[in-house]
Amino acid sequence: MGTLRFDTHCRIEIEQTAEQFHAHVRLAGDIKLRPGDQVLVHGAPIRVDFGQSIAIDRMATVTRAGLLTRLWIKLASYFELTELYEVSFTPGRLS
Repeated sequence: MGTLRFDTHCRIEIEQTAEQFHAHVRLAGDIKLRPGDQVLVHGAPIRVDFGQSIAIDRMATVTRAGLLTRLWIKLASYFELTELYEVSFTPGRLS
């Protein structure tokens, strides 16, 4: 069974201001990503100076994860999440 891979249009939105600092990639259509799927956006790196925002349309390649990879990612992410339970916040300074 081969890897399912396809190209699609996407919109990249980047903002770097005093109020907002984010970068989002929105895939065209109603493409749902699942655990283990990969998205590769094509084109040169984008640079946004402080105080600016930009939206660019580009092509992206979506590579779907296989069943075993999806199951492994779900299992591994459960254990990664449980590591957060070990965090404690103590008042004062640690010695």
